[in-house]
Amino acid sequence: MTRGDRAVRERLMRPVPRDGLWGWVGPLMVAAVAGVLRFWRLGTPKAFIFDETYYAKDAYSLLKFGVEQGFISSGNKKAPDPANAKILAGNLKGIFTGDPSYVVHPPGGKWVIAIGERMFGMTPFGWRFMVALLGTLSVLMIARIGRRLFRSTLLGCTAGLLLAVDGLAYVHSRTALLDPILMFWVLAAFGALLIDRDRTRALLAERLEGLTRLRDFGPSSGWRPWRLIAGVCLGAACATKWSGIWFVGMFGLMTVLWDVGARRTAGVRRPWAGALVRDAAPAFASLVLVAFAVYLASWTGWFLGGQHAYGRYWARDHPGWPFVPDALVSLWHYHQQAWSFHTHLESFHPYRSNPWGWLVLARPVSYYYQSARLGEHGCEVQSCSQAITSLGTPAIWWAACLALPVLGYLWAARRDWRAGAILAGVAAGYLPWFFFQQRTIFSFYAVAFVPFLVLAVTMCLGLVIGPADASPRRRQWGVAAAGAYVLLAVANFAWLLPVLSAQVIPYADWAHRMWWRSWI
Repeated sequence: MTRGDRAVRERLMRPVPRDGLWGWVGPLMVAAVAGVLRFWRLGTPKAFIFDETYYAKDAYSLLKFGVEQGFISSGNKKAPDPANAKILAGNLKGIFTGDPSYVVHPPGGKWVIAIGERMFGMTPFGWRFMVALLGTLSVLMIARIGRRLFRSTLLGCTAGLLLAVDGLAYVHSRTALLDPILMFWVLAAFGALLIDRDRTRALLAERLEGLTRLRDFGPSSGWRPWRLIAGVCLGAACATKWSGIWFVGMFGLMTVLWDVGARRTAGVRRPWAGALVRDAAPAFASLVLVAFAVYLASWTGWFLGGQHAYGRYWARDHPGWPFVPDALVSLWHYHQQAWSFHTHLESFHPYRSNPWGWLVLARPVSYYYQSARLGEHGCEVQSCSQAITSLGTPAIWWAACLALPVLGYLWAARRDWRAGAILAGVAAGYLPWFFFQQRTIFSFYAVAFVPFLVLAVTMCLGLVIGPADASPRRRQWGVAAAGAYVLLAVANFAWLLPVLSAQVIPYADWAHRMWWRSWI
């Protein structure tokens, strides 16, 4: 191999850290800390938190019948829900109406919640178990992803720690909603694509000698199992919430651009044409078609549900779609109804917010709030509060507001692919909501891209620490500054923890943590 070929190989294959066992021990230790935080008092409060009243019950219905069925209701929004009261009392008899339930989200995420209910029963701990587990695994994944992305175990563990102590990620790792499940699948897909990128570039490096014969397009990338895994994860994301589709498009474009860059680095004469001819079609099949197949498979219970599944026989009563199976026609109509609901939902809600304010934490959602008097629920003063507020850790989110423009510069001016990859994750999870500003939407939707905000902050911390060849003094000051910031983020999270985890605290202490009037 010539000296030029060796240089190309080095550009294609940046070495991963050679720290052996520490590369796993560090992330696992951070994940263990996250797990302790997430499973601590997981069954508290013993109540349905915010939209748990829908998803936990739908999940239990899927577990029992394979489809969502209706639950008994008082018919009065101000009156206690009899189904909720019976479930919390441990009495599960007679809670179903026997009628199909019209739901507007796919069943995939609710099946995940149902696993915990199957293991631990229809209890607060049971319906929150899987989101706590996935939230813990997300910390492990981002630590490993950060290690691969930045080629630094230290920075990887820093990313994991920041995700572990972000308030929004923490609250959603303890609440049976769909958004934390969406976050997990999106992050898993991103990690799989990172592995696929390294694997493909290594393959190109091995085939450098053959590029003289394939100079125009370059060689085939061959079998790419990790991109296939990413397609499965993206399908699971879409089967959790439809907003996963934006990640399918963005990540699909991202992986093709990575292929273009790899071929250009390898010396392929026509890298764009090479990526189009050799990579685009397999990428479409691996990501889009596989994701669609996984999404369709998540509706198996509905297909088999017969008259117990909402709208299952709509096509039978509305003929006119030749050559298309009635089941698919009925499912399509169901999707049209759900789409109409999502796009026309403009009812007032006190915690609705505009996406312009999400990054600065302008309007978090109060998931749970109870007042207590002296002697009630452990209250030791005249007035106490017990709250769960879906509030991100300000030290992380406000730092991310500064980090994102820095990454924009690095991507645009310096062609740093890492910055572009992180921005792709933020863009897919954030920008689409600006098209629905009139709809009733909430700031907690941002949990889907919290990992990418954490990666943005971590990348900037790497810049603060400085390159490996910087002077020892420069590195010392950089490590000190970065370490001080991480300690600030941990302290900020610890200060907010009582209002994130339903601890009974004096009302004055709760008020001190509500920094802005809009947080109340």
